[in-house]
Amino acid sequence: MNKSTLVDAISRDAGLGSAAAEAALSALVGAITRALAEGDKVTIPGFGTFEVRERAARSGRNPRTGEPMEIAASKAPAFKPATALKDAVST
Repeated sequence: MNKSTLVDAISRDAGLGSAAAEAALSALVGAITRALAEGDKVTIPGFGTFEVRERAARSGRNPRTGEPMEIAASKAPAFKPATALKDAVST
């Protein structure tokens, strides 16, 4: 499913026009992005939790040359699905 099909589904299920559904989806994505950028966790009951996870610095290898290299510490967005979502997908 891509963004336009998701907007169509939101429009149909919520009884909104396409423009309103797209605005709602953009607002949701923007709010989650801003919250994660500020270091907050976003929990949507029955769906899951979005959070930022810290990755420690580590050593690795350059895949092209095989040379050892240091990979810097970083932060990455992560999603943990709720039990209800896991159950819906597994049935």
